[in-house]
Amino acid sequence: MTPLLFFWTVLQHTPSWVWAVFALLVLLGLKQSRPSQVGPTRATLLPVAMLLLALAGVLGAFASAAALLAWAAATVAVATLRAEPAARGARWSPADGRFHLPGSWTPMALMMGIFATKFAVGVGLALHPELARSAGFALGISALYGVFSGSFAARALALHRLRGRAAQAQPA
Repeated sequence: MTPLLFFWTVLQHTPSWVWAVFALLVLLGLKQSRPSQVGPTRATLLPVAMLLLALAGVLGAFASAAALLAWAAATVAVATLRAEPAARGARWSPADGRFHLPGSWTPMALMMGIFATKFAVGVGLALHPELARSAGFALGISALYGVFSGSFAARALALHRLRGRAAQAQPA
């Protein structure tokens, strides 16, 4: 089978709901690319949703303690290392209780990364179920999911730190 025919066959056998999720992620990514104003809860919703999507990828594909640990370690490491730069250009307005965020294509890239990883892993495991028992594959993919999760978590943490610093700077 030629690579093009293989790719076409995979696309034909992909459930419709997968394309609906893809479209939703593209819309969310496009929205993130424009400057916006959001409250603290909304600033946390997307990172939590993406963290859960990545975690579902780990648990759905591997369901092992080692894979979960690789995901958690990568999530914490990236969230810790990227926390401050993640909020670059953002500001907290105590007057209206909202974050003023610059547009960024980073969330789109991260969402597409999670989607592509989940899609590729699904296809890979469907064709080669033994990959689920490969420690190297499970740990590598789980760590990759952790990088995505940690990147989203870093932005949420940085925004909440920004809010805390602004509150401390307010005169009593």
